[in-house]
Amino acid sequence: MAKGNQKRAGGRPRAQSLLAHYRPIEGVVDEMVDAAGLPRPAWRSFIEALDDLGAEKLGQRFARADQYLRDAGVYYRVYDRAGANEREWPLAHVPLLIEEREWAEISAGLVQRADLFEAILADVYGPNRLVEQGILPAGLIAASPEYLRPVAGVRPANGHFLHMVAFELGRGPDGRWWVLGDRTQAPSGAGFALENRVATTRALSDIYGEMHVHRLAGFFRRFRDALNGMAKESGGRVAILTPGPLNETYYEHAYIARYLGIMLLEGEDLTVSGGKLMVRTVSGLMPIGVLWRRLDAAFADPLELRPDSHIGTPGLVEAIRRGTVSAVNALGSGLMETRALLSFLPRIARELHGEDLKLPSIATWWCGQEAERAHVLANIERMVVGPALSTRLSFEDDGATKLGSALSVGERAELIARIEQDGAGFAGQEAVTLSTTPVFIDGKLEPRPASLRVYLARTPEGWTVMPGGFARVGFSLDPTAIAMQRGGQAADVWVVSDRPVERETLLPQEHEGFTRTMPGSLPSRAAENLTWLGRYIERSEDTVRVLRAYHVRLAETSDPEMPLLADIRYYLEPFGIEVDSAIPSGLIDTLDSAVYSAGQIRDRFSPDGWLALKDLSKTIHRFAGTVAPGDDATRAMTVMLRKLAGFSGLLHENMYRFTGWRFLEIGRRLERGIQIARTLARLTRNGAPDGALDMMLEIGDSVMTHRRQYPVQAGRRTVIDLLALDPLNPRSILFQLERLKAEIGMLPSLGGEGHMSPAAKEILQLNTAIAVMEPSDMKAEVLDDLATEIGNLYSSLAKAYFG
Repeated sequence: MAKGNQKRAGGRPRAQSLLAHYRPIEGVVDEMVDAAGLPRPAWRSFIEALDDLGAEKLGQRFARADQYLRDAGVYYRVYDRAGANEREWPLAHVPLLIEEREWAEISAGLVQRADLFEAILADVYGPNRLVEQGILPAGLIAASPEYLRPVAGVRPANGHFLHMVAFELGRGPDGRWWVLGDRTQAPSGAGFALENRVATTRALSDIYGEMHVHRLAGFFRRFRDALNGMAKESGGRVAILTPGPLNETYYEHAYIARYLGIMLLEGEDLTVSGGKLMVRTVSGLMPIGVLWRRLDAAFADPLELRPDSHIGTPGLVEAIRRGTVSAVNALGSGLMETRALLSFLPRIARELHGEDLKLPSIATWWCGQEAERAHVLANIERMVVGPALSTRLSFEDDGATKLGSALSVGERAELIARIEQDGAGFAGQEAVTLSTTPVFIDGKLEPRPASLRVYLARTPEGWTVMPGGFARVGFSLDPTAIAMQRGGQAADVWVVSDRPVERETLLPQEHEGFTRTMPGSLPSRAAENLTWLGRYIERSEDTVRVLRAYHVRLAETSDPEMPLLADIRYYLEPFGIEVDSAIPSGLIDTLDSAVYSAGQIRDRFSPDGWLALKDLSKTIHRFAGTVAPGDDATRAMTVMLRKLAGFSGLLHENMYRFTGWRFLEIGRRLERGIQIARTLARLTRNGAPDGALDMMLEIGDSVMTHRRQYPVQAGRRTVIDLLALDPLNPRSILFQLERLKAEIGMLPSLGGEGHMSPAAKEILQLNTAIAVMEPSDMKAEVLDDLATEIGNLYSSLAKAYFG
């Protein structure tokens, strides 16, 4: 074991090495140190750099990485008995290091495996010779829920079944890497691998910069270009199909879509027309040529697959059958994840390609065969036994997979009886002993079991392997605890070279040409959520302004029954705003609705925008129950106003002026117009309580402007003139109508060029009518009617663009 009290190059003593107390587990390969306890070649300089920093600074740096992940809003969703919960991404701060030479061997083995899987799928969904020749059992294939009969005989439009695959690897006690499981359905985690890299390099930027670590961006650039090339051939667009925000890895779907600049869609965004897959956009139906699906194939089409699916698109299978869209990966490719198939891969590799597997699978026996069943029964104490058709890894706790040595005598006898009765339903696998990798715990390095997930993507030049991926690391020494759902952690993987590596990015090289393309058509659902986001934010701001004005006066008078305050309470009550509570639940609900709308379009949000919105939500929830009416509530509302203004300014200054921004702006202007009209009607009506006009100016943020504009004659008419009819006041109704007329006029024309939409006609008429009014015309009933008419504009927009 390495010793402490070593000296630096300059002769100064170094703090005790992190290896001094590191104790590898006997009989288990450790990734960092060899059998003698000495650092492996790839780890030597890394450990020295960690020692130079010391445990205290390392802890501070790792806290910085955790803070980055919190700020970026990186999460995954856990489903348990309590329901669905979002959890922060559990980063294991110390990366797993692998030498470039060893990585090349791993890559070669996985490319061979991916090619083999492509050949198997082409056969199973094509001529079916493997079953015909008895190499694959017909019953096993037919019984698998991943074998989709509706796509049997369908050749993918691009000629390939697989485009993105992942493999779970583990290093055994003999030092060799073994394939523990295959991910061909809709592999997850590639986006999290990117976030792992960003967070880890935030903490260890100097060490990362000095070591020759292969970059990840080139992998994603090549795959993005491959997808775009496929779409160009078909004349359609590339889209990612997600199950939606409730999916456990939705964050990753949105992150990848934003990172690669690909449209993120849900099943309801799509329709099939004329045998073509189309996305509903605000410009009409647009064709999709490549669909990178992130949902299980069985849910993709309720017409031909699972009829209970609410997240698929009716007719998708027919579009695939006609060859008008390429699915990435092809429907039915999840068959290769079936646990029992692992037992047949060695023979299939020899039959199809005349070679042995370079990376062997974990030893597997399907109990549907007599000899294999007998072997499992004879060695059950050394086996992991579970459902033959499971797609879970053997060491993941799925409730049905049992470790023979952990069973009681009675439980073992019961399992043996079940295998004897229904052997085809079971598969036995060698119990996994995973290698360990270091984690940083309480200032020390400790070994924990780890598996490695590696990603491959198809390009025109063949398979490209992500130079890293991510490692799943156990929170304890129990190998079943590496699963995220069981509290496992995720570590970055550094592929280390002994020479400088290319610093790849997503950007084109200097010698490459480029073209500026306009943003793609906006999906109707995204437009609707952007509109409502604008409305909810503006509604929240108006409510906060009213509440602040209320609590300022309450603090001054300490009399909640004064006529003006009672009038405001009565006015707000129908909108669910109970001012008796300093932080009304109605305000909290409105901000939560804004977060929900933004969450539906997470791929269109910058990290800064999302962080600002989440901060708003956290702040209002923190105030709830802790803020008293009066002064406290006034200060709380002032804080909320600043944060709301910051969020709105962030969007206004940084958001590209494309169709999505227009719908967001329309939502804001609609809501501001409605709220100002309603509040004006209340506070400028005949018989309004004393002080109502001053409160109206305060709510409309126009006190100083009113004093300058009307220094002598101030009254009801001047307040209405400024807040209803002044085209230069950004808080006035007319200003909102002018902005609505401009933005609605810029929306895509659905009736052909030169034709005004119903919404455009309505806003033009409304704007013209208000522009020629005088303050004396703006009675309370006129203002109430105006609020209703502005609200009706949304109905016209929804009918035209959101249907």
